[in-house]
Amino acid sequence: MTRVLAGPYCTQILGDLGAEVIKIEHPTRGDDTRAWGPPYATYKEGSEKQGAGESAYFIAVNRNKKSLGLSFQHPSGVSILHKLVKECDILVENYLPDALKKYGMDYATISKINPSIIYASITGYGQTGPLRKKAGYDVMVEAEMGLMHITGHRDGPPAKVGVAVTDLTTGLYTSNSIMAALLSRAKSGRGQHIDVALSDCQVATLANLASSVLISGKPDSGRWGTAHPSIVPYKGFKTKDGDLMLGGGNDRLFGILCERIGKAEWSTDERYRTNADRVKHRDELEEKIEAVTRTKTTAEWEAVLEGSGMPYARINDVKGTLEHEHVLARDMVTEVDHPDCGPIKLVSPPVKFSESKPSIRSPPPTLGQHTDEVLAGVLGMSISEIESLKLDGVVA
Repeated sequence: MTRVLAGPYCTQILGDLGAEVIKIEHPTRGDDTRAWGPPYATYKEGSEKQGAGESAYFIAVNRNKKSLGLSFQHPSGVSILHKLVKECDILVENYLPDALKKYGMDYATISKINPSIIYASITGYGQTGPLRKKAGYDVMVEAEMGLMHITGHRDGPPAKVGVAVTDLTTGLYTSNSIMAALLSRAKSGRGQHIDVALSDCQVATLANLASSVLISGKPDSGRWGTAHPSIVPYKGFKTKDGDLMLGGGNDRLFGILCERIGKAEWSTDERYRTNADRVKHRDELEEKIEAVTRTKTTAEWEAVLEGSGMPYARINDVKGTLEHEHVLARDMVTEVDHPDCGPIKLVSPPVKFSESKPSIRSPPPTLGQHTDEVLAGVLGMSISEIESLKLDGVVA
C-alpha cells in the first residue's frame, strides 16, 4: 500500500529477493508516478493500452510486483484487504499517521486479523513527535534534516542531491528492518509494527558529519562541492573536455600525482609537503593543479594515471554511467519484455550472492494487470464476484 518512491523502492528490493509483492493501487489513477513523465515507454503496436505509455519513473521501482487496482474507500475494498492480510507476511504502507484507521487498515486492527504480520509504516516524520502529521517529501526532509546545507558548491547556495536520496535510504532501511522482523518472528511467532521516518533516516545518514558535530559541539563546515573538508587535493578538476576526480588522500599519493602531471617539485615544496600544509594552501594548490589538468582531455589523463595507484575517476553523466564497460560487465542493466511496451531496459538488482540469485522475474505491471489473478488465485473469488466488484468500481 505504497506509492511514489520510498515505499515502492523498499518493496521492489523485497521482490528482487524473491517475495511475491501485491501492489495496491487506486483503480483509475494508480500510483502517482504513473503520470510522472515524460519520458514514457510507449505502447507497442497491437497493445490494447491507450495513452502516452508507462512512465520511466514508475518503471524504475515497480518490477517484480502484481498490480491490484482497488478502492479501499468502499467497504467491499476493505473486506478484500482484510482477506489479503490473512494470507500475507508483510504489509508496507506510506500514509500519514492515523490516516488508515478509518478504513480499519491501521496496525491495531490488522494485528488482530493476523498477529504474525509485519506491518511497516513509512512516513515523513514518524508516528510520534511534534511533526508526525506533517507530509513528508524527500526534498523538504533533505532541507530540514541537514543534507541540503552540506550539498552544493563552496560558494553556492544549498542544493538537493541529484536523486531523491532520502526516499531511497528510507526504502533501504525499511527493507532491512523487515528482514530483521522476519528473523524475530521466526523465533517468537509474533509480528510487529515498524515505524520508519524519512526524517530519522536522513539524520542517521549524516554519518561522520553528524558525529563530528556531536563530538566537537561546533557547527558543520558547510558545503564543499566535490572537495573534501580535510584532505587536499581531493576534488573534481576541469580537463580540456570534462571533469576528473583526483584523490590525493596522503603524502605518498600526492607525490604520485605531482610526478604524473609533470610537477614533481610540488611534493617537496614547503607549502605542500604535508596534508596539513596543503589544506592551509588549498586554494592556490587547487588552482595550480587545475591549470595543468585543463591542458589534456579526460581520456588522456586517464591514460597518464592508469596503474599509478592514484585514485582517479572521470565524472560521468547518467547515460555514460549506464554505458560504462564495468557497469555492463557487472550485468547492471537488464532488458526485459514488457507485455504492452515491448523490450525495456531496467537497472538490475545490485547485490551478487554465491548461492542465491536475485532476479527480475516480471516487468513493472500495468495498472490492475493482476487484479483477476490475485482475487481468484489468492482469495478464491469467482469470476462473477470479481465482475460485480468491477461494476461497483471497487476493483479494476
